[in-house]
Order: sequence, then C-alpha cells, then structure tokens
Amino acid sequence: SNCESYKNTSMLYHSVQGEPTSGLRPLKRNSEMKYQSHSLRLNNNNITDLHDLQKTVSDFLAEPLQLAWLDLSFNQITHIEHVLCELRELRVLYLHGNSIFILSEVDRLGVLPHLHTITLHGNVIEANKAYRWSLSLTCRCIMF
Repeated sequence: SNCESYKNTSMLYHSVQGEPTSGLRPLKRNSEMKYQSHSLRLNNNNITDLHDLQKTVSDFLAEPLQLAWLDLSFNQITHIEHVLCELRELRVLYLHGNSIFILSEVDRLGVLPHLHTITLHGNVIEANKAYRWSLSLTCRCIMF
C-alpha cells in the first residue's frame, strides 16, 4: 500500500485521507474497505508528531499489528516517540530527512525485535559525533 504522499499536511491522520497512490500492483481491500498491506508510506509531508499513529494505522490497514515497513521520511518529525515501539512487527523504518535531534531517543527502537533497517540521515542528530556508533548498537542494519 502506498499512502498518498506530498500532501503538505502537518497532521498524521489527515495524510491518509483520500485514495492512496497505487504502485505496480493494485491495492487490495477487505470487507471493511481497509487495505490489506503490511507497508505504509507517509513520506514527503509536514508531519510533526506521531501521537495518532496507532489510530491512523488501525483505521487504514486491515492488519495494523502486522505493519512491517513504515516510511516517514521527509517530514518535520522532531522526536522518536514511544508509539513507534508499539509496532512490534516493524522491520523497516525510514525517518531520513526529518528534524530528530535527541540521539538517545534512537535507543527506544531497540525493543523492536524484527527491526533491521532504519534510515536517519538528514536529521540534526548527524552532527553528534557518537551518531554512527550509537545507531550500530540499536539496530542490525542502518542506512546512513
């Protein structure tokens, strides 16, 4: 599933209103008209926080607990919020091109048992000299 990007919205829930952009394969829906996908793209918006992420994922996806790939790149996110740690099946997380500035918040993602890829380049934390070393302890594969 490919949620519409480039909507220039700052509210997470508003970024998934309307019809998502279809990729190479047609989007499938269940009887409740929720998308049967384990991925969600919310990139290229002006999202600033993730407080309603669980509601957004639950309202949009047929199997919200199976979300494995989440693209939040190129937004205005400043913190790695605890709500991301509730996505227990998350394997890939794109956060590059945001405004994350507290390096220690990255450690929160260490509780995700399947997370193997995270992108954080283009965030303020890159200026921290311990950036690469800290990330290598948190995840198994980091895209700098």
